Amino acid sequence: MASGVWQVHALSRRGTLKEITGKLATLQDKGACKWDLSGIESLDHIGAQMFWNAWNKRRPARLTLDPRQEELFGRIEKASAIQLPRHRVSPLRYIIVLGSGILNFFEHLRGFVGLIGVVIQDLGRFLRRPQTGPWREISANIYHAGFQALGITALVGFLIGIVLSYLSSQQLRTFGGDSYLVNILGMSVIRELGPLLAAILVAGRSGSSITAQLGVMRVTEELDAMLVMGISHGYRLIMPKVIALAISMPLLVVWTDAMALIGGMVSAKIELNLSFRYFLQKLPDAVPVVNYTIGLLKGMTFGILIALISCHYGLRIKANTESLGRGTTTSVVTAITVVILADAVYAIIFSGVGF
Repeated sequence: MASGVWQVHALSRRGTLKEITGKLATLQDKGACKWDLSGIESLDHIGAQMFWNAWNKRRPARLTLDPRQEELFGRIEKASAIQLPRHRVSPLRYIIVLGSGILNFFEHLRGFVGLIGVVIQDLGRFLRRPQTGPWREISANIYHAGFQALGITALVGFLIGIVLSYLSSQQLRTFGGDSYLVNILGMSVIRELGPLLAAILVAGRSGSSITAQLGVMRVTEELDAMLVMGISHGYRLIMPKVIALAISMPLLVVWTDAMALIGGMVSAKIELNLSFRYFLQKLPDAVPVVNYTIGLLKGMTFGILIALISCHYGLRIKANTESLGRGTTTSVVTAITVVILADAVYAIIFSGVGF
């Protein structure tokens, strides 16, 4: 027989709820017990739910209730009888997901190609009337994407040069090929690692900044305001970023190459005792000039791709913060992936050049 107050304010007292729950759990054969709740002064839904759980969600055979409690337990009984619909997994689910992904890819591809067309048109307009061009926007983007990235690219390039030179020297020392360290370091840095490393850093740093900037302008409705005022998004926002990264990236590639080679020279001096003079004298013979051209061409291509992809995802962001975060993350991942794919294409096209 239960008595007293079975409401949440009384049950929530220190130790009361835990004590009652423990006693109800220790009862044996709850269905055969006699339950008399008529002596309870007041009962709310929380107290009734405790009894209902103890009864394994069905009324016991020997139950005595106050008439005022019937309605409360009746509602709980009806709620427990509701069967939630089960979600049936279609056997064609994976095909549907695959098809949706393919359609989404081609939709992005269509938008990206359209963006390239807009940029080409704006470039033609800029070349016809350069005096009215967005020179200030181009200069600002060169400063933000190029000059402000000198520190991080120098640090990472220097450390990569040290690591690559150290690991290569360990292997070359085994075979007595110390002098070939210049060839390995020069070719790998100038032709591959320098442009790729600079592009990945710029994609993570400047690419995310471009996407976030355009996304915030979408959220604050600045893009719509520009259209109302007759200002072209492509001419004032997209084209300056493409031109700025096309100019900045080759310069960053040269800077990253130089810092990586300096790091390699320091490591070679420590590990193999190769002098700086020998390294600099051997480098022009070890690395043909065409490799410098390939590296600069890669840098310009990577810069254009990063700018276009960042602007593409920035313009597709919806007017909410969730879309802003998701779009920025997708932009960086896509830009790095496309840069690596473009580097693979360059490796195939120029596979017989510069060796």
